Amino acid sequence: MKAFRQQSLFPELCDTKAPKPVNVASVPQRSPFRYPGGKTWFVPTFRDWIKNQYPKPEILVEPFAGGGIISITALFEELVARVVMVEIDEDIAAVWQSVVDGHTAWLAKRILDFDLTKEAVIQEISKNNVSVKEKAFQTILKNRTFHGGILADGSGFLKHGENGKGILSRWYPTTIAKRFENLKFIADRITFRQEDGLGVIKEYSQRNDVVFFIDPPYTAGGKKAGKRLYRHFNIDHERLFTLCQSVKGDFLMTYDNAEEVKAMARKHGFQMRLIPMKNTHHATMEELVIGKNLSWMDSYPSVHEPLAEYKVASNQKEVPTTASCGRKKPRR
Repeated sequence: MKAFRQQSLFPELCDTKAPKPVNVASVPQRSPFRYPGGKTWFVPTFRDWIKNQYPKPEILVEPFAGGGIISITALFEELVARVVMVEIDEDIAAVWQSVVDGHTAWLAKRILDFDLTKEAVIQEISKNNVSVKEKAFQTILKNRTFHGGILADGSGFLKHGENGKGILSRWYPTTIAKRFENLKFIADRITFRQEDGLGVIKEYSQRNDVVFFIDPPYTAGGKKAGKRLYRHFNIDHERLFTLCQSVKGDFLMTYDNAEEVKAMARKHGFQMRLIPMKNTHHATMEELVIGKNLSWMDSYPSVHEPLAEYKVASNQKEVPTTASCGRKKPRR
């Protein structure tokens, strides 16, 4: 029985050249967070997307803001007039609320004046019934001294860190303070909301002048990374895709390269690309970019989707074959 070599059913992810991950050192570091799952590496791609929007959008909504690098880049580079940053985690929310409330100078001074020792950090983060700006300071301390910057329950202090520096490995008070001082220049253009990101997508979905950058916790398909990294990892992925289908403006979504995610994207008629990134262990991985129209990425050399097994009916028998990536242009 002859086996046919079938062209990939996922041609939009096929190309012959594999690009290198973005060097994050080439991207302005503006976020005060050292955030797990942060999107600094994605900034150049985000810039390309937003610059291809016509007419220019007025507002960017980021429903899972986290470390906020995309939103604050959009403001510093005047890619949009305003951003709506949404984060449900109370610790992270305290930081962005403090920025919006005008406490950046207070936070900068607190960081510069703090004598960082493990004992001092424990004493500081153990304080209860603190103000929002004091909780923000506690959050930055934990983010900079806990392993991987992870704020989820169960996370603990860095043990060895860089060159055996332990908790001092990621504590750069001058740099962190400067980032807070700079945030005061864009704070008046940030609307911050501590609530469910899906509800905010629905609220802004019918506005033509709004675009969305969506980077949800990666828990679809039983993935564990989101559960380990984030306190609020449970989201309704199917509802998220349904909401994205309803928005009048544009959206760009990043996701784990999981079969369940690809199936949802196909179901809702979205386009996909794979893009390389490096994880915290410097291993190159692939993440999905999902959107309504990704033709602006046609010039990108995209990463191959892994070969998949398909079955071709022949004489009423199924013959297993291997799909290969073709040279066709991505579907519009």
